Amino acid sequence: MKTKPTLLVLAAGIGSRYGGLKQLDPLGPHGETIIDFSVFDAMRAGFGKVIFIIRKQIEKDFIAFFGNRYKGKIEIDYVYQELEYLPSGYSVPEGRNKPWGTGHAVLMAKNKINEPFAVINADDFYGPGAYQAVIDFFSKPRESDIPEYALAGYYLSKTLSDYGGVSRGICQIDENGYLKKIVETHQIHKTHGGYAYPNSDRDLVFLPGDTIVSMNTWAFFPEIFEDFERLFIEFLKENHGSTSAEFYIPSVADHLISTGKAQFKILKVNEQWFGITYQEDRPKVIENLHRLVKQGFYPEPLWD
Repeated sequence: MKTKPTLLVLAAGIGSRYGGLKQLDPLGPHGETIIDFSVFDAMRAGFGKVIFIIRKQIEKDFIAFFGNRYKGKIEIDYVYQELEYLPSGYSVPEGRNKPWGTGHAVLMAKNKINEPFAVINADDFYGPGAYQAVIDFFSKPRESDIPEYALAGYYLSKTLSDYGGVSRGICQIDENGYLKKIVETHQIHKTHGGYAYPNSDRDLVFLPGDTIVSMNTWAFFPEIFEDFERLFIEFLKENHGSTSAEFYIPSVADHLISTGKAQFKILKVNEQWFGITYQEDRPKVIENLHRLVKQGFYPEPLWD
């Protein structure tokens, strides 16, 4: 791998439910954010650039906070996700305020990336193993007859909140370790009997703790932008006038898999995920980050 990969960080959320920007929340021992730990882990694994996808509404605060934070350490750039950023001939439906989704966000970086890249959420802690798994994937020869991408897969038991149900993309995997389909499943929570979610009849469906789920950690090569663009246009045609339909990354993956145009290797990651789904999660995230620093997994302070 001659060119270092880029880390594409989905950071356009405005934190309306959280009461502020989760991306800027100081959680580490010296005021570090979750993004700081993600960037540090990515740098350590071998990424060479970070691109943040943000919205104009948070631009001033975001760049003031992160603008010079990584100067001299890793290259930083920004792209913007706005409702009106649409292909020629399309316009925002009247009454639409909802963003177009994670697939649209990735598409916004099309003109900035010409190298392998990974996609992550800004407010999730993934652990260093995820970034190393992606780097290892990029470093291997590409031998498939069709494009091959990857998804870091987490064990369900390591991705839940103590304070309520969460949504997770449950991965259906074939015998060779490739993704067959992602099934978005809601209100997965811990119970005395294990891990479960309510079905349409409100009966609990139990899942093994080692079920592999997606935490939106993708490994792509730049040619996939053509698919994102083509499928986003199809999405707009099908959802003309919709004020709520969203174009998601897993929808692109599912389409490419079902049509035989690409395959996605599952990179099983034995890391403990954590993030702030609920405000009550915040003290636990702080505790986890402080513990990791104290145990020597990260320098103190993170940035000298």
